[in-house]
Amino acid sequence: MSIRITLSVIACATALAAAPALAQTVNLKASLSGAEEVPPTNTKGAGSVTATYDQSSKRLTWKGDYKDLTGPATAAHFHAAEKGKNGGVAVPIAPNASPFEGSATLTAEQEADLLAGRWYVNVHTNENKAGEIRGQLSR
Repeated sequence: MSIRITLSVIACATALAAAPALAQTVNLKASLSGAEEVPPTNTKGAGSVTATYDQSSKRLTWKGDYKDLTGPATAAHFHAAEKGKNGGVAVPIAPNASPFEGSATLTAEQEADLLAGRWYVNVHTNENKAGEIRGQLSR
């Protein structure tokens, strides 16, 4: 009897170890404002972005909006940098109109920066070429 129980325990443990890990989905958000820009901008513009990152597929999916910019958005990007610092473009966003949405597959380095809180969203205009509104992504 004890051999059957032992074999059953081993079979269950083996099945559990072989089961695929559950994919973890990470929800992120950012509130965009001129005060978050580095250096800050004088704008009435504001916006928000929500994003979902699937760690299994490495897929980032986002939705966002903005309003009251000094002019039409000319570009928008996810950038890699800590809060209060400027960083290079990690993933472009197509902001031709508000609201906007999109998705991208991330590299291992991009994933590490994103999950460590080192990504921000930046919306650019002609009057504020370096960025008019910005927000750090957080969980």
